[in-house]
Amino acid sequence: MRRARPRRHDERGMTTAEYAIGTVAAASFAALLIKLLTSDKVRQLLLDVITSALSLGG
Repeated sequence: MRRARPRRHDERGMTTAEYAIGTVAAASFAALLIKLLTSDKVRQLLLDVITSALSLGG
């Protein structure tokens, strides 16, 4: 006599919700990076680092 396996819950919609949350998180992170990297202080800091690195190579 075989025992019936317990039924699993239907989780087909979970994948869509996870993708939606991941997409929103990635877009928010990208917006934060854009805002940060276009600020004057960070732009000057990056320019100083690049200039310093280029002057060491020459």
